Amino acid sequence: MGLGGCIILIAAGAILTFATDWEMDAVNLDLVGVILMIVGLIGVTTFSSIARRKRVVVPPTTPVVGEDPHRRDGYNGGYGV
Repeated sequence: MGLGGCIILIAAGAILTFATDWEMDAVNLDLVGVILMIVGLIGVTTFSSIARRKRVVVPPTTPVVGEDPHRRDGYNGGYGV
């Protein structure tokens, strides 16, 4: 279940808990909504912790700019000097 599925669970749980007036004899819809919201929150925290671990931070490397000792252009100690 990805992040989108977890958000959908939270939204469906909030709708069942706060926006419905349905009464069922065998099922307490408020409790079902709270359970869905809790499962969605657990999924979001799990997904974000796994995504944080997969992210690899590579420090930026700067290229070393120096003179090539084998470079001969006629001016810097090359060609007979």
